Amino acid sequence: MSPPATMLADSTFSDALTKSANTGGAVIGFLAVLAVLFAVAGRARGRWSRRSAVAVFLGPALILMAIGLLIPAVRTAYLSLRGADSSHFAGLRNYSWAFTTPAIHEVLSTTLLWIVIAPLAATALGLTMALLVDRMRRQALYKALIFMPMAISFVGASIIWKFVYAYRAPGQPQIGLLSQAVMALGWKNPPDWMLSHPLNTFLLMVILTWVQTGFAMVVLSAAIKAIPEEIVEAARLDGARGVKALVFVTLPMIRTTLVVVLTTIMITTLKVFDIVRTMTGGNFGTQVLANEMYSQSFVQFDAGRGSALAVILFLAVLPLVGYNIVQLRKERAR
Repeated sequence: MSPPATMLADSTFSDALTKSANTGGAVIGFLAVLAVLFAVAGRARGRWSRRSAVAVFLGPALILMAIGLLIPAVRTAYLSLRGADSSHFAGLRNYSWAFTTPAIHEVLSTTLLWIVIAPLAATALGLTMALLVDRMRRQALYKALIFMPMAISFVGASIIWKFVYAYRAPGQPQIGLLSQAVMALGWKNPPDWMLSHPLNTFLLMVILTWVQTGFAMVVLSAAIKAIPEEIVEAARLDGARGVKALVFVTLPMIRTTLVVVLTTIMITTLKVFDIVRTMTGGNFGTQVLANEMYSQSFVQFDAGRGSALAVILFLAVLPLVGYNIVQLRKERAR
């Protein structure tokens, strides 16, 4: 016999109240610790004043970074050397599995396809939008509209695009925007878009491109406006206009920013999980590394293989982050 609705409601409310109280207690405790540290630092004198100030401002950040990043990273690396249930040492067996299994090869190749195509498409579209919108009146309005998808989570964006790619069996009215568009062009029986491999992978990339184009446009537009007017005028006097000015003046001047935008979107692409999970669950040839990591860890319950894939993903992101930092330092040094 199922419990009454009032009992379920009371239980849910009680759980929510308990979680809220625990969260509030943790925040209050953290603020209390900070207050004590600031009070101690304020009373310090002499050579201890500088040391206490550094400890107060740097200490909490280092502690939180250790709890939220360092300790989980070390634990993941440790689990990647263990078996499925972490009960025995497996050495590099999980990494060997990742690089020798044909199914994982397909996942890695699909992920590589994402890394190459999606960032280039988003950056190119963002640059095009920046060049076009900057020449229009009320550019702030158009920029806001183009940037708006950035305010939507990847899950929300995927749900929106589910309606675009929606498919119904022949004989039933098609409600998907893409199906309606191709039917208007003369394609009588459009396919089920999410089942059509490898087309489905490229259609999923469209979602990420749609979200990230606004980011690329805003950053590149700011970089273009930062080009000194003297350089632009000198280029015009030398006859550089249109495409010639873009190739020989604009792109070289914003090259560092362009690289930063491209690598930033690459990092986002490497970690893409929400879109694939929401749209296809990784089925029909659309599986990527981040979603495979989740599947191994929480669907197959193989902590060793899931952790090994997490380490591989981390090592793949690391060079891009390092390169991004170097480029940003070069940009600040100018």
